[in-house]
Amino acid sequence: MTPPEKTVQAKTAGAPTSKGRRLHPAWIVAAVAFLALVGAAGFRAAPGVLMVPLQEEFGWSTTVLSLAVSINLVLFGLTAPFAAALMERFGIRKVTSLALCLIGLGSALTVFVNQSWQILLTWGLLIGLGTGSMALVFAATIANTWFAKSRGLVIGILTAGSAAGQLVFLPFIAALAQNPGWRGASLLIAAGALAVVPLVLRWLRNSPADVGVLPYGAEKAVAREPRAHAADTQAADAGSTTTPDSKPVAGVASTGTATKDSANAAVRALQVLKRASKVRTFWALAAGFAICGATTNGLIGTHFIPSAHDHGMPETTAAGLLAVVGIFDIVGTIASGWLTDRFNPKVLLAVYYQFRGIGLLVLPLLLGSTVEPSMIIFVVVYGLDWVATVPPTAAICRSVFGADGSVVFGWVFAAHQLGAAVAALLAGFIRDATGHYNYAWLGAAAMCTVAAVISATIRKDAVKKEPVPVA
Repeated sequence: MTPPEKTVQAKTAGAPTSKGRRLHPAWIVAAVAFLALVGAAGFRAAPGVLMVPLQEEFGWSTTVLSLAVSINLVLFGLTAPFAAALMERFGIRKVTSLALCLIGLGSALTVFVNQSWQILLTWGLLIGLGTGSMALVFAATIANTWFAKSRGLVIGILTAGSAAGQLVFLPFIAALAQNPGWRGASLLIAAGALAVVPLVLRWLRNSPADVGVLPYGAEKAVAREPRAHAADTQAADAGSTTTPDSKPVAGVASTGTATKDSANAAVRALQVLKRASKVRTFWALAAGFAICGATTNGLIGTHFIPSAHDHGMPETTAAGLLAVVGIFDIVGTIASGWLTDRFNPKVLLAVYYQFRGIGLLVLPLLLGSTVEPSMIIFVVVYGLDWVATVPPTAAICRSVFGADGSVVFGWVFAAHQLGAAVAALLAGFIRDATGHYNYAWLGAAAMCTVAAVISATIRKDAVKKEPVPVA
């Protein structure tokens, strides 16, 4: 039984220390993290808008520009698990600041390109490394480090920051791409990323210990151990590794926060991958998230505007539709975080993927020179579903892998971006070979059904049958 004095101390550490301080520091950190994700998300809207202007100026094929986007997406994904380990090793603030500077540098240097290999360097290498370090694993790291409760909601809000970035930047990028030109749009992206750096350096703290508090909600977890135990039991429905006495599987710490005494972040990331690769749930999440990336960043994010342009729709109009996707993405992702705190995440994933597949199946019938009501319905539904998959996926990673959850989510996110990279390149090839994107949309719809089936069949006892060994 917890001594009364320790319970009081825990409450004091996790609660405001004075009457004038009513907001837990975790929410300030979450707000700055949201702005950082907004600043980093500017480039995500750029390729679809800038692809046609670059083709018109330099004569590059859709396949070449799709290759640049694919390199970006691969690095975006493969950097994520190492970035999570680097954040544990060197601190969230340093890694985030460096990532934003890389995005700003890559975007600014884009204005000087005149050869196709140069766009591979700027769009691909520099911005890929920067955005990878600011990937969705950043949201999971913030939530797992600073919050003991409402983690699903926080991940949903932070994930919506990426959608907000798309929403904020996309209409301006589209307008600047037409006048004065795509170079002005690139500079806007650079300015947006760099503008957030001072806020990160000033307000983004690495851990609650830096400001002398416990994670938000931790004081309630100490004072109400039976309720916390009940929550752990419910988490088992999502594939939790916790046993009835709330002990995690071997090799996974029980604190929910990874140790910082790892000598090498890269080694830690690879060790986590080795352990996770022996768990069936990891492969199920990775496969589903690869399809998620293919059907969002890879297809709609990269090729929706060029495809709409093929049907006679103005680029600014198509960009406006994607901005609407961004609006409803914010709503859908936050709602998904709320739902994840209350319902079985694997069921949510199956529903999300199947609805997305239905949308992609009818998309070829909706594209035209004008915006019809049916297209608005598609945009709203697809927006609500855009990255609603993130909170339940992160929740399953956390419940199954404990302290390794953020790094495991980084590897799952790497699969997301690899799927996006393959889809972006393949769709560009299909467009050059056939003159349209129809086969790409229909193939993606079929993949979503596969993802729905995989998600629905994640077994809650998968880890118990295949325990993670001690490293």
